[in-house]
Amino acid sequence: MLTTTLSFHNMHNHGELLVNLFKARRETFISQNHWDLPEAEGLEYDQYDTPASRWIAVHEDGKILAGIRLTPTTAKCGMYTYMIRDAQKGMLESIPSDLLYFNAPVDERIWESSRVFVSRDVPARLRIKVQAELMSEMMKAGRALGATQILGLVPAVWSRWISRLCLNAEPAGPKMMIDGTNTQVAIMQLDKNLH
Repeated sequence: MLTTTLSFHNMHNHGELLVNLFKARRETFISQNHWDLPEAEGLEYDQYDTPASRWIAVHEDGKILAGIRLTPTTAKCGMYTYMIRDAQKGMLESIPSDLLYFNAPVDERIWESSRVFVSRDVPARLRIKVQAELMSEMMKAGRALGATQILGLVPAVWSRWISRLCLNAEPAGPKMMIDGTNTQVAIMQLDKNLH
């Protein structure tokens, strides 16, 4: 099992890994969860998949097991910034604007995680290992990018698997149902998670 952080600068070094990640996102979010998201040629993508973002893939033998997208809270592309902030500003129909307890930050030390998933094909006996690899690479990548915090719109069961991985995070907004999924914004302090 490997973990890789992809960017526009290094994706050419990893063959079809980014394409496979977007295919796995389509399988998870569109085919499995039935979310109404943009897609083309079997890939799920949106306005936040820009050169400012990074994508983390947990993979084995070319198969994507899990993934996350990281976007700086300072990102700006046309009228869009990052998903949580744009939702709070009322720009996204599918995500309620009251998703945070505070104003969405714009800070180079805070990055957003989104499109978090573990493939349904990952057997139950390997899920914790895959989640641990995903979180470890997210923290490593975040620190390398200068982040001290990661703000994420994640499945509301996050506290269960975060505690199993001995990581520290806290709720940053209320639990809410989004497209049939119980969801919540959480914030992780990277300096408190030394793994």
